[in-house]
Amino acid sequence: MTLKEKLETDLASAMKARDDVRTRTLRMALTAVKNEEVAGKQSRELSDDDVVKVLTREAKKRREASAAFGDAGREDQAQAERDEGAVLEEYLPAQLSDEELTALVADAIAGTGASGPRAMGQVMKAVNPKVAGRAEGGRVAAEVRRQLAE
Repeated sequence: MTLKEKLETDLASAMKARDDVRTRTLRMALTAVKNEEVAGKQSRELSDDDVVKVLTREAKKRREASAAFGDAGREDQAQAERDEGAVLEEYLPAQLSDEELTALVADAIAGTGASGPRAMGQVMKAVNPKVAGRAEGGRVAAEVRRQLAE
């Protein structure tokens, strides 16, 4: 069963269980997946990796919206965004711990022989395929920057 099929199956279950948050979130996620499928010149079927990228993007939107609503004093809306984010997290791969990320970046730096801040792009190019959806890009970039500065 593909990830998209799992989302569709879980949506049907959530609708039967009358779980409003899960239903709303899965509908939004499936809409984002379908929009991605028809984006561009030709429609295509997304692979599981592509679906994970879409879900990661949607989860990031939920985190940012939650922070914005929290800062504006709209705690009820911020909590709704956090709830939606929690549902999306169930479908994403487990996030890398700080230690795992540090080790991956250190391996990439050793493998590329990079040194100094100018080599950041070279290291990022080596690290990103290994990280692939298991850590946010900003977090990876911050770790690369930190290690190259040492």
